[in-house]
Amino acid sequence: WWVRSHIYTATHPLDAVERNSGRELGKPVTIGNNVWIGGRAVINPGVTIGDNAVVASGAVVIKNVPPNVVVGGNPAQPIKKL
Repeated sequence: WWVRSHIYTATHPLDAVERNSGRELGKPVTIGNNVWIGGRAVINPGVTIGDNAVVASGAVVIKNVPPNVVVGGNPAQPIKKL
């Protein structure tokens, strides 16, 4: 088996009628330079990860990550400045 990270760009409407219509929304994910993403991390749609950031293993990123920080947890929170 492989340890993987997941980067999602598709999302679905929360409204039941819209969701059942099959409509999907796309939001880009932007990953800066020199970023390290740990195993089993999840990056959600619309997130930007700044240069030199580290995403800890198992983190669930739902908001933008500033440059030069370590984030971890669910939801991911800043742990340390680099």
